[in-house]
Amino acid sequence: MKPEEIEGLSFKIIDTEAGRHDFSGEQWPIVRRMIHTSADFEYLQTVRFHPDAIAVGIAAIKRGMTIITDTNMARIGIRSYDLQRFGAEVKCFMADPNVAQTAKANQTTRAVAAVNVALEEMGGGIYVVGNAPTALLHLIDCLQANRAHPALVVGLPVGFVNAAESKDALMATNYPYISNVGRKGGSNVAASVVNALIKLALKNNNI
Repeated sequence: MKPEEIEGLSFKIIDTEAGRHDFSGEQWPIVRRMIHTSADFEYLQTVRFHPDAIAVGIAAIKRGMTIITDTNMARIGIRSYDLQRFGAEVKCFMADPNVAQTAKANQTTRAVAAVNVALEEMGGGIYVVGNAPTALLHLIDCLQANRAHPALVVGLPVGFVNAAESKDALMATNYPYISNVGRKGGSNVAASVVNALIKLALKNNNI
């Protein structure tokens, strides 16, 4: 089977096994891609969308705004070729030497330092957290202090320490988000959300 045939069959299997659900016509392609990436149907119960999330995410992609990730794994997993059609790019600052130096000097994690470095570039774009709860918690602080202005936050950190709590904090804000309840997540799942938004943007533009 060709790759596109495998993907198509996978989506059919997911549709069948998922059965009836309450996701909208634009929400379901995102949740379905998350399940496709993780083989985890628990996302049917745990994914949460801010009411404006999909609209602002698609608009940011179509405007060619920057997408910033907390890990290079998430950056690599995002369809950069399709993004280039809109003039957009994906960046990750975790490997930036200045980030490591700043983190050491301030005794913080590199994820926190990377958020600070990205503040000027994230305006109107999408900030994607798939690994580090500290990145999401610091980003929330910056949002509340009016220092960060992304159009959308994809908050899906994974783990046992502050992963669930950081997502709860994000969903308690009135900032556009796509997130989930609980410990699960990860860079691959976060990237799948952005890829689904890219697909929706392409469809919206009849590409």
